[in-house]
This record gives sequence, C-alpha cells and structure tokens, in this order.
Amino acid sequence: MSEPQSQSLWQRSGVDLRLLLMCALLVVMALAFHWLSGGLFLTPENLYNVAQQTAVVGIVATVMVLVIVARHIDLSVGSVMGFVGVLVAYLQYTSGWSWPASCLAGLAVALLVSLYQGGLTAMLGVPSFVVTLGGLMSFRGAAFLVADGKTQPVNDEFFQRLGGGYDGGIGTTATWALAALVAVVLFARMLQQRRARQRHEMPVEPLVVDVLLTAVPVVAVFAFAWAMNSYQIASKSEPQGLPIPVLIWALVAVLLSFIVHRTRFGRYVFAMGGNPDAAALVGIPVKRVTMMLFALLAVLVTVAAIVSIARLNAGTNSLGSGMELYVIAAAVIGGAALAGGSGSIFGSVLGALIMQSLDSGMLLLDVAIGKRMVIIGQVLIVAVVFDVLYRKRFGDTR
Repeated sequence: MSEPQSQSLWQRSGVDLRLLLMCALLVVMALAFHWLSGGLFLTPENLYNVAQQTAVVGIVATVMVLVIVARHIDLSVGSVMGFVGVLVAYLQYTSGWSWPASCLAGLAVALLVSLYQGGLTAMLGVPSFVVTLGGLMSFRGAAFLVADGKTQPVNDEFFQRLGGGYDGGIGTTATWALAALVAVVLFARMLQQRRARQRHEMPVEPLVVDVLLTAVPVVAVFAFAWAMNSYQIASKSEPQGLPIPVLIWALVAVLLSFIVHRTRFGRYVFAMGGNPDAAALVGIPVKRVTMMLFALLAVLVTVAAIVSIARLNAGTNSLGSGMELYVIAAAVIGGAALAGGSGSIFGSVLGALIMQSLDSGMLLLDVAIGKRMVIIGQVLIVAVVFDVLYRKRFGDTR
C-alpha cells in the first residue's frame, strides 16, 4: 500500500498512529493486570468501578486539553472543584436549598473564579501557571472556610443518582439502545466520509475496508455495554447498566469534540496555541477567547464537583485533592503538547482511562500507595518523553 493510501486509511479511521498506540497500550495493560491479579481486573464489577471513577477526571481533562492547546495551564482545578463541591453540599445540607438552586450557585461561584483567574491571565498577561498556582492553595483554603472543615452530607435521592451509586445506572435496555445508536452514528459517519471523498474525487478504499475499520470501535462499544449490563449489585434484581457519570462524561466529550471541529471558537483555540502573536495579527480576539476558555473550564469543573459529591454522598474539604495532577497527566498522555497547538479530546479520554486503569490495577495487586505515586509520576514523565520523540520522528499528525 502506498503512503498516500495509508494516510487516507488512518484519516478515515478517525484516529492517528499515536491514538492507535494508546488503544493498544490500554488493552495490553488490562490483559496484564487481569493475569497478574488472578482474573480480577476484567470483571464487570471492576470495569464498572473503573469507568465511574474515571468520569470525574475525564470530564475535566476534556477541557484541560483545550487550555493546554492554547498555551495555558490550570493548577487550581482540584481546589476549585473542592470549593464548589463543599459549597453545593453546604447549601443543600445546612442552608436547606434545593439541589438545582445549590448547583446553580456553585456554577456562579466557579464562573466568578474563572473571571478572576482568566482576567489576570488574559487582560494583564500574568502567566496562568502563577495565577492558578496561587489558586491551588487559596481555593483549598476557601473549601475549608465554607463549612469550617466539616463534612456536608447530601441526601436528595435524585441528586445521589448523578454519582453512579446504588441507583446510578441507566439500566440494561437504555444501555443497549445507546450502544446501538452509537453504532448507527459511526457507520453513518463512515458512509458520509466516503461520499464526501468521492464527491471531491479523492482516493477511496474498498467498502469492506471501511466497514472493518468502523466495526472495531463498534465491537468495543458493545463489549463495554455488555460489561456494564453484567454488573449487578447483590441486593438488586436488575443489573446497573451504564453509570450516569460515564454518560455525562461521554456527552461532555462529544460536545467538546463538536466545539473543536465545528465552531469558530475551537479553531481560534488551536490557532492561538500554534502562534498567539500571529493569531492576534489576523484578528482573532485572543483575550476574549482566553476568557471564554476559562469560563468553559469553570462549567465543567462544576459538573465534575456535582458528580463527585453525588458519588460520595457528601462534600468534604479534601474533595479534589491532587486531581489537577491526574487531569493534566490525562491530557498530556492523551497527546496534548505542553508547548501548545495540538491536542485531542479522544486522546484525553484514553489518557484518563490509562491513568485510572493503572491506579486500579496496582490497587488490585496491593501495591503500596507510596509506590503507586512514584509509578504514576514516572508514567507522566515517560509520556512527555514519548511525546517529544514522537513529534521529532513523525511530526504532528493531527
């Protein structure tokens, strides 16, 4: 197969070589941990737990990719999530607010934080690293001050479902229907791309090749749906189905992917990351886009905070501690260049899954927490080294 044909094949598959390698790494990790743990890793129960545990980090990582692409960073996301989460729980438990009102109040506070930090970065030119490093400490303290360090339980049954707990799955029927819908969308997208290439007289692979390429993610989707529908809590008569946090994560990833590929805002973000000075010269409103980017981050941090306290059934001062490292690691492992200009929403999804699978696998193997932290830290370094070597060898394929 010639090189142009090979490139056409990768492009129609929807992923690049890096993402294929990440998928292969994830599969190898899962098989290795399943074997080393005596068959515990790939069980429906563990996969269900891994999926819903990854959702919080994954939700924030999708937008952190765009922040990094635009040559910024936010080290305060974990502390802001803790601040917002404790505030939402406090308003429900201590002040007697309804959960929608408390969530809107949490969102308003998060947007004020984004206005403050984004304004210092966009309007005054203060490096986002410095601004958010201060925010990392300040908003962790604010989380303590909201409720004087006391845990704030949440009791609303509907709100608790958002965390994917006892009643936090969408059920088997809805899960299979959603998997079928995803399959239809993937095949429809494949046919649309074939027609577009034929209309523009571009090379088209045989239909069977495109069908097989599309069948791979479709099989993965149905396998995941089967695993979620196979997990059943002992005291319940029906399996859980897809956890609601994972559904929220998927919707966020689809929305962010649409913004990146189909909106002017998404194009502006990548243009700013490629060359901020050139972006300003051609008329891109760099300051406004930066403010919008921080506001979008605030929205998804609020969503992550809601999911997290719903899962824990409480808001605690330690909520989100260290999460910024996992979020940034997921984005970087997913291919976001720290120098800006390139990144992938789907890559952040894979990066979050790799991080959580690694942590969950080591937990099953009873690896001490100190060793787990060392290994995860070194994995991040390896990911950055791989990114540098990959770009030198292949360039940026996105």
